[in-house]
Amino acid sequence: MASAVEIDAMRRALQLARRGPRGLNPQVGAVILSPAGQILAEGHHRGAGTPHAEVDALSQLSPGAARGATAVVTLEPCNHTGRTGPCAVALIEAGVARVVYALDDPTDAAAGGADRLRAAGVDVETRIETDAARSLIADWIHLQRTGRPHVTVKWAQSLDGRAAADDGTSQWITGPEARRDVHARRAQADAIVAGTGTVRADDPALTARAADGTLLEDQPRPVVIGESETAPDAAVRRHPREPLFYATHDLPAVLADLAEQGVQRVFVEGGPTLASAFVREGLADELLVYVAPVLLGGSRLALGDVGVPSIDAARRLTVASVQPLGDDLLFVARPAETGTRSPETVPAAAGENEGDA
Repeated sequence: MASAVEIDAMRRALQLARRGPRGLNPQVGAVILSPAGQILAEGHHRGAGTPHAEVDALSQLSPGAARGATAVVTLEPCNHTGRTGPCAVALIEAGVARVVYALDDPTDAAAGGADRLRAAGVDVETRIETDAARSLIADWIHLQRTGRPHVTVKWAQSLDGRAAADDGTSQWITGPEARRDVHARRAQADAIVAGTGTVRADDPALTARAADGTLLEDQPRPVVIGESETAPDAAVRRHPREPLFYATHDLPAVLADLAEQGVQRVFVEGGPTLASAFVREGLADELLVYVAPVLLGGSRLALGDVGVPSIDAARRLTVASVQPLGDDLLFVARPAETGTRSPETVPAAAGENEGDA
């Protein structure tokens, strides 16, 4: 059983893990405790090819200083050799007597570190602060299990399911509270995706902004999908991060390429055509639907063909939450057959929305 000191150290390790970048590798933190419970060293993973969190912490100690110590780590120490060696071996060679970790490694290649440690006589305690550790790297776990980023598809609509009035105007269907929420969620994504039609019609910047219009610190990378050219003076080309352009309608191929670049979470905000395509191809892990109490009528539906020829083929959803945002409602829903969960932490402050919200 973990001690109070070890639990506190795990919470510190989770804070350290968040300092690391999101990418091809999980965010991991580690704390080395002396036999008396004092912190000897701290570490976190700083990106692909750099020392893992445990080795980062051990590197701060002189030879022999970790003998008899306890290593507190947010993820099971790895048991494989990639760009770096097995962390389980590094801990054994350092003389660590006890390892406390939060979450089992979900990958076949790296799992087994706990067994290796136990075989070497190291005392191992598992599943401490597990929910927090899983929430931290939920998108990375999704990437390992599916081979693609987690995909959130967002749209805003009137109460009668329209994304715009018949003349094409859509600003603003929803109110300022909903638009602030959208920007907060954009900032949590690694990439924000729009179609060339939306880029041509609305000229969105695809940025995450604060209430005063300034850019938030965390910006998703803009991605534009479609075979039409994007104008040289388009707002997306002035994004603080270099946009990616995919002249294709092959969404799985786009997601596979984004995964290879370390993108874990994708936010789709590209209008009805692109939203419908992601839903139709079964690539939407989460739906964010902002519903405003207005009626528009007409033909500008928020979704088009999603591959449902009859009621028997309807795409059933599980509603995870319903949140009032001023006069509007936000429905968070996921495919009923999977019920995929993802972190819901959203900062309170954000700014004005753009596009079709």
